[in-house]
Amino acid sequence: MVSSQMQEPQRASGDKAAVDRLFLLDLSDDRVVSLNPDGSDRKVIVTECRYPDGIAVDVAAGHIYWTNMGNPAANDGSIERADLDGQNRVTIVARGGTFTPKQLQLEKKSGKLYWCDREGMRLMRANLDGSNIETLVDTSQGDPRPGPDATKWCVGVAIDVDGGKVYWTQKGPDNAGKGRLFRAGIEIPAGQTASDRADIEVLYDGLPEPIDLELDPTNRVMYWTDRGDPPRGNTVNRAPIDSDAKGRPAPEIVFTHLMEGIGIALDLKGDRMFITDFGGNVLSARLDGSDKKVLLVAQGNLTGIAYCEIS
Repeated sequence: MVSSQMQEPQRASGDKAAVDRLFLLDLSDDRVVSLNPDGSDRKVIVTECRYPDGIAVDVAAGHIYWTNMGNPAANDGSIERADLDGQNRVTIVARGGTFTPKQLQLEKKSGKLYWCDREGMRLMRANLDGSNIETLVDTSQGDPRPGPDATKWCVGVAIDVDGGKVYWTQKGPDNAGKGRLFRAGIEIPAGQTASDRADIEVLYDGLPEPIDLELDPTNRVMYWTDRGDPPRGNTVNRAPIDSDAKGRPAPEIVFTHLMEGIGIALDLKGDRMFITDFGGNVLSARLDGSDKKVLLVAQGNLTGIAYCEIS
């Protein structure tokens, strides 16, 4: 999910060093959990969510945001916000403002939240207060919502602000090898709509079941989890962002043996990734997949995860 990074804090006398923190979502118990990056100091900070899936952190404003999938058969998805300690909880996108919201990303420059709407078959965004909800991509091709065709289900999302692109996954049916990874411009081209925009590019197809996405914009690399069958599924993959269609390399698998991988968060400054899976594991590794660590096990069905530095 989102990797919220801050400038290295000043370490003058009396100043407090930045504190690393993870926030993750426990789908089985419908709650938001906060913990240290080594798995210690685990705290439940929000309860009674409605099938939470995607989470983003705004350190400067002191907020966490998360999506609630709700009932996938009903149009009752929502997005909530709270303080970093779970206090002052508010709903910013009311039930029905989105169908089944999945991964969530916060883009500070434009002050926007981006998310994928699975059964709604859309990529969407809104202001940080939930206003001005927009559909940027509509993959339904006239299908009713909830969408019956899993190849049209949008799940993971990532934003390349400097490159002017938005990336997303469409997972396909379970373990079907029909997953795809796409990109398009952040803005819909003039004279086009979310349903007929002509700038959509397929970067990878035939993937087992791609889920959440993260970008390393400096090194121009994208990372994603895949919860499909091994050997290519239940993995973390990475690939160059800027390779062209003719010379695009196959994805590199950097982490294996996940139990249905879902969430991923990058600590780019610290050269590490954090991963959650549906088996209840919280894991970490360096960005190249080395130095693998199991931080927590049997934590329920885990979905989204976010990393941040709090000063």
